Amino acid sequence: MVPRSGGRLHSLKGAWALRPDDCPCDVHFIEWMEGRAVPNEAIFHFGTGDHHHVGLRLGESDLGTSVMSITATRREYDSYIDLVTHRPELARGYCVYFGDIYTSNPALLPMFDVVTLFHLCEFRSEENDAYGALTDLELTRLFTERTRPGGHLIFYTGSYAYARAEPIIAEWAATSSVEEVEGYRTLRVFRKTGAV
Repeated sequence: MVPRSGGRLHSLKGAWALRPDDCPCDVHFIEWMEGRAVPNEAIFHFGTGDHHHVGLRLGESDLGTSVMSITATRREYDSYIDLVTHRPELARGYCVYFGDIYTSNPALLPMFDVVTLFHLCEFRSEENDAYGALTDLELTRLFTERTRPGGHLIFYTGSYAYARAEPIIAEWAATSSVEEVEGYRTLRVFRKTGAV
């Protein structure tokens, strides 16, 4: 895919605090991960939050988990820089990059054991079209390709955009080598069953 030129990166203002009463997805994900207790997994997490809850909890755990996360919010990226500047050991298990997830390039992504797409359909708009960004379905397929067979892709049913995401998830599930397995609280969990 040749990227289009034009437009300005669709980034976001502000930062998201941890508010489990309003948005418990990161808390539920940590509970799900800790309940499984599978060591040495590589995680891709869509959206850090200013709290960095997923990266901190898993990056500091005894499981040897590694977390790569993306944020399109400068304040969240700056808070990550501050975090690892004062606690550089955290960078071993938690890496954040700044950008638009819809410009993800599979050649730059490692293989993952777990991918969270909690914010599917929340941040995709006409602004992304100006530079040829992926659609939500294309994004989901890309991260499916970058998930190891037997790995998991997880969606958040409490997202304000879940009504838009649900038909995309249904189309993706019907045309991909995945099966839905038992979810956890607000999370829908799929296991990758094949190579694609």
